[in-house]
Order: sequence, then structure tokens, then C-alpha cells
Amino acid sequence: MPVETAKTASPLAPEWLAVPADLNALQEPMWAGSVQRNDAGSLTVGGLTVQELKEQFGSPLFVMDEADFRSRARAFKDSFDAAFADICGGVDVYYAGKSFLCTAVVKWVEEEGLRLDTASGGELAVAARAGIAGERVALHGNNKSDGEINRALDMGLGRIVVDSLSELVRVGDIAQARGDMAKVMLRLTPGVHAHTHEFIATAHEDQKFGLSMAPDTTDQAGLSAAEEAVAAASAHPGIELLGLHCHIGSQIFEPDGFALAAEKLLRFLAAMQEKYSIVMPELDLGGGYGIAYTPVDTPRPAAEIAAAMAAVVRSTCAELGIESPRISIEPGRAIVGSTTFTLYEVGTLKTVRVDAPGSGQAEDAGENVTYPRRYVSVDGGMSDNARPVLYDADYSAVVASRTSAAAPQLSRVVGKHCESGDIVVRDVYLPEDVAAGDLLAVPGTGAYCWALSSNYNYLARPGVVAVRDGSARLIVRGETEEDLLNRDMGA
Repeated sequence: MPVETAKTASPLAPEWLAVPADLNALQEPMWAGSVQRNDAGSLTVGGLTVQELKEQFGSPLFVMDEADFRSRARAFKDSFDAAFADICGGVDVYYAGKSFLCTAVVKWVEEEGLRLDTASGGELAVAARAGIAGERVALHGNNKSDGEINRALDMGLGRIVVDSLSELVRVGDIAQARGDMAKVMLRLTPGVHAHTHEFIATAHEDQKFGLSMAPDTTDQAGLSAAEEAVAAASAHPGIELLGLHCHIGSQIFEPDGFALAAEKLLRFLAAMQEKYSIVMPELDLGGGYGIAYTPVDTPRPAAEIAAAMAAVVRSTCAELGIESPRISIEPGRAIVGSTTFTLYEVGTLKTVRVDAPGSGQAEDAGENVTYPRRYVSVDGGMSDNARPVLYDADYSAVVASRTSAAAPQLSRVVGKHCESGDIVVRDVYLPEDVAAGDLLAVPGTGAYCWALSSNYNYLARPGVVAVRDGSARLIVRGETEEDLLNRDMGA
């Protein structure tokens, strides 16, 4: 039977996955800035080896490069400020806390000159615990509770992003009853198709977020929901209408969608300002900038994204003859995603033989042509990374505790849960000699992994450790069995 060799890609592998020339190499830009291999072959981050981190904090473990987080946050702030300096004096950068949030991260965000975007009362609680000023915080959500709205007003939030006509009225009425004014932005759906997974595309009509910009043909006035909201917000005594907001999706590499959304919202903003004799001083163009999860992903630098968006805003405002509103953006994954890898320990292994896609009977042997795929089980899984199950997300992996000269073998990294879909990395080439006890590192897990983690099969959620300048500290403590049992109220 045909066998996979060090120079031959497995027919079971996806077309984009090439056999690495060096299985020990760390392929940029998937990794944080300080991650490298030392002379002994061990992966290090911030000067500490993975063995040291495993011994001190256990596994699975989210390992974050604090300096890398700060550097990426600063790059967005500096790049967008420079690109928009002549347009609106700079940009307000809101870190999208839903990607990963804890009090330490809130403090880093504030220290690097960013603001904070939240999506729930719980995230507001983290912001309050960290001590960030309320005017530097935004609240999102398509179904905010009265409690969340009141908390936002209590904290003096800089903006509440309203998602529907009914919510707009509710926010305004609550604020008016308190004797407050709610600072509101209207989230619009500009009808822009983002080239990403269906579940993380958020600017088309057929989904739960936002106010449609399409005219309502069933209504005699023919107004869009977006225009109705502008009219209602500008007239409500409990609302200060700051402006408009959109978010077209996540993990997007091409700039076309961002540019089109910016143009559509600016044209709408100009029309509404003229029709209703109002000024909307702010425009939020959202986030969704992609990162590298695999060697073929090609994320754009913050400066390149900023330049492309600034060009569209500059030209559109000039064409419309309007002064540019203050622009804001909401990067989350693009800041935190690549700062972190998950450290696992390898457990059981098995190799199966699988028919190649589309293969039939071998002409010469009269038997099915099969190829090996090895399953590498680790001590975590879908409880610490649900994204492969939710979005068919691809990841990569390397042996972290040593180097290897063994031949590559197509592998599937799987978790320890009672689910056949418990897959961490669907396809990756790992050395043939991977064995129980080896440490494996999966890069790009800073965003939406810990945030989506669960206790499925009663696994305790891993801790998050921040590493910087040769020292490591827990910024989120890993759970214990006692933590899990403390919520069990008994028979």
C-alpha cells in the first residue's frame, strides 16, 4: 500500500496543508513575539520554557505573552491615529473584550491608550473591578436586560450600542425615568457580505444583529428601520444620539468589505444629518480583522488596515461635503489572538488507515488504497477550545518540549471528551515519534477559546498565565474540582 513519506503530502490532508520543510520551525505570524526554541529544543516564551510553565501551573494552560499583547494594542492605536490624524484627529480604539477579558487585560488596555468594548453585565463587572473609567467603556448586545442598561447608566458609560427599535425606546425610557441621558449609537446592518464563516458574518440582513438600512416596502412611509431609529433617537429626551455603528463579521482578511461598509454608513449619516437637522459626531466601523491560525493565513498589519480605511473615509467625506465624524474601531482577536498558545500534554495515540477521498479499487492490487492518519489525544479539548466544533476553525500545533528529526505524519489532535467531534487541530503534520508525555503547543488561542470554555464532562477550565521578562503570573486561576462541586446544591 502507498505510504506517506517525509516528502509526500498525504492525500487525506486538505489542499492548503503542505508538508513542513522543518517540523521544529515556528512559522510566523502564528506565534507571539517572544516565542522561540532554546538550544535544548524546548519552546520558550518570555524567557521561560514550557516545561517550567507546566511544572508550576499544570496543563492544559493558556500561555500569554504580555509584551506581545501590549505591542499589538499599541500598534492599532498608533497606526489608526496616524492614518486618521488629518481626517478626524485620530481614532478611538475599543478593545473587544468578548474575545478575552480579565481585570489584568483591562488594565493593559487602558495603559496602552485603548478603550474597552463589553457585551454583557458580566463583562461590565470585570471593567468595574479593574477600575477603568466608565466614559471609556461601551456596551453591546442584541438583548440587554434592564439590569444591564441600569448598570451602564450607573457606570456613566461612554456609549450604549443599541441593536433594535424596541431596545432604543427601552434604553431611552429607563434613562429618562432616572433623570439621565443615555449616550447611544445605533448598530446598523449595511448589507455587506463578509468573506468568513456564516456564523461570524454579521452585516447581512438575515441574522439577529442590527437595524436594517433597507427600506420597508410594507410601510407606507417606506422608511428603513435604521432611519426610524435615527428619527426616534434624535427626538427622545432620554437619549443623546452619538452616531452610527456597524460590524460586518470576524476573521476577515480582505479590506473590501470594511471599505464598502464605511462608505455606506457615511452616506447614510450625511443623509440623516441633512434630513433631520442633527449632527452625529461619531462613527464606529467595528472590528473583525483576521489573524493567522495556520501557515496559509495572511493577516494584514494594523497600519495597512488603517491606511485603506482612512482613504475611503477621506474620499467619501470629501465627495459628500461633510466633516468626518470621529472614527472608532473594535479590534479584539487581532490584538489578543496570536499573543497566546495553549499548552497540552500528549496522552494516548493511535493510527488508523483511511480511504483517500474519491479512491476506489487499486488497479494493480485489487484492494482499496488507504493512508494513515494518527490521532494524538491531549489533556484538554473542546472544553478549552470550542471553535473547531462551532466554526470548523483550523489550527496548527507543534511539539513544544523537544525537537525531532523524525519524519512527518499527518495527525489529528483530539481532546479527551466523550464526543467524536472533540477535535482541537483537524489536520497537522507532527513527527512520527510523538509520544505520551510530550508537550504540544497550539498557537493562536488567545481569542474566543478561554472565553468560550466550558465544564463539559466536568473538566475544570484551565488557567491563563501571563509571561513577561522571565517571570510568569496567573491572571486567571484555573478551576479545581472543588470549584465545580461548590455550585452543586445537593439532593
